[in-house]
Amino acid sequence: MHSPAPLPWAAASPAGPRGRSAALLAWKEWPRSGRSLGPWAGGGHTRPLPARLASLQRAPGTAQPAPSAPRRPAEPEPAAASRHVACPRGHMGSPAACPCGGALPRLQARTWIEPVVASTQLAVSLYDAGLLLVVKESLGAGPAAPSNHSAGPSPRASPEDQQQKAISNFYIVYNLVVGLTPLLSAYGLGWLSDRYHRKISICVSLLGFLLSRLGLLLKVLLDWPVEVLYGAAALGGLCGGFSAFWSGVMALGSLGSSEGRRSVRLILIDLILGLAGFCGSMASGHLFQQMTGHAGHGLVLTACSVSCAAFALFYSYFVLKVPVAVARPSKTLPSVDSVSGTVGTYRALDPDQPHKPSVAGHLPAPGKAKPQKTIIALLFVGAIIYDLAVVGTVDVMPLFMLRKPLSWNQVQVGYGMAAGYTIFITSFLGVLVFSRCFRDTTMIMIGMVSFGSGALLLAFVKETYMFYIARAVMLFALIPITTIRSAISKLIKGSSYGKVFVILQLSLALTWVVTSTVFNEIYQLTMEKFVGTCFVLSSFLSFMAIIPIG
Repeated sequence: MHSPAPLPWAAASPAGPRGRSAALLAWKEWPRSGRSLGPWAGGGHTRPLPARLASLQRAPGTAQPAPSAPRRPAEPEPAAASRHVACPRGHMGSPAACPCGGALPRLQARTWIEPVVASTQLAVSLYDAGLLLVVKESLGAGPAAPSNHSAGPSPRASPEDQQQKAISNFYIVYNLVVGLTPLLSAYGLGWLSDRYHRKISICVSLLGFLLSRLGLLLKVLLDWPVEVLYGAAALGGLCGGFSAFWSGVMALGSLGSSEGRRSVRLILIDLILGLAGFCGSMASGHLFQQMTGHAGHGLVLTACSVSCAAFALFYSYFVLKVPVAVARPSKTLPSVDSVSGTVGTYRALDPDQPHKPSVAGHLPAPGKAKPQKTIIALLFVGAIIYDLAVVGTVDVMPLFMLRKPLSWNQVQVGYGMAAGYTIFITSFLGVLVFSRCFRDTTMIMIGMVSFGSGALLLAFVKETYMFYIARAVMLFALIPITTIRSAISKLIKGSSYGKVFVILQLSLALTWVVTSTVFNEIYQLTMEKFVGTCFVLSSFLSFMAIIPIG
């Protein structure tokens, strides 16, 4: 009399061909749902089950036919990483094949760098406007203006001219401090970030931002002399400055995203930078006027700047997490290149120069190496000349807003600074449109012509609406530098990116320091005769930069 057959996965299988009891079923041979049968599933279970599982469905005691062929050895147990598992959204299969396993969906909220970028840029835009307005209040027009800030004005100089020269001299020293002090620490912070932790350069530079904003706040509260701001700027520069901060942002933005999605991620960071700067500049003039009086003018504005900088520091230290780099290879577009520029990162396409896969063993001809070096040198020259033009206009423009014929108040100055941040959006849209129709060199020349034409119009501005028309003509001013970097990256090996781009960045940084000093001196010498001299010179340099590019 046969006992009731136990569950097949809990007891030995029925007798084999020789009457012996077979071993217990391995876990892989247990009955499963159609979703987890692996190689046996498919087509509505149309494939036959293995012999041992089929024998379990016969009545107990029924003889099992002899196998026609030796039984195949059991396959090894699959690794844990390749087992079929369910993702949080219910998809079965290996993690690599999960449809929601892309680069961007895997990013968690704490790995997003965008909140740090937005709050930092808000602090920067509020600080820049507040610095200009506080310095203007401290170096007020009239005979009481400090003599150590004047360049020996003649007795016939008007009080407004004396104030303009004092502000210009202040910015000459201030820009030198801001431009030179980061050179001592930015490289070291980058090395520490690569070797130990990615957040080092971001957190240390944000600490410097907070200290410099606190210096401006204490100057407003305690009525300290403006020379204190030099020390505050030096503290910010010794902590890495904007160069260390932005390199860390680009590193975190690149981690955790595939090469195909990386350009979109970096462009999004640039857009957030521009939008945050626009909002901060628009609100700066209104915040500056919230409190009046000798001790309270600008207090709300500087306090908001300190608050934004403090939020960025604490968020980056306590909340921000370093994303895990995506190791899965991804297909990149043949002619897509994403590189970081001086003021942003854009997606540059060159349809006229498609990428061709290299053939193994094929070496370039010796005669082709020299033209590439020549092209790279010409791109360097064009970038430096164009940077001369941009710095010459941007550094003089705040002084131009405060002087006749504009003579703007605090709110209008904030609006004028906000107009500069709209270029982030228009230049990005310009790249998306022009890259489908033109070569890289054509886009570079379009941006240079755009900026040169706008600078020339600025020289003859007499009314407020004319200023905004000139700024609108500059809508593609950010395209040249970023596209030059893209063009250079197509001419060099990937292993040389860091070396070449560091050389270019140092060249642009030194150019900015020298140009800022020279153009401020030119502005002081020519503002009584023709206030737009610096803008005409910048326009000429912008058009001259087309020669090495073309």
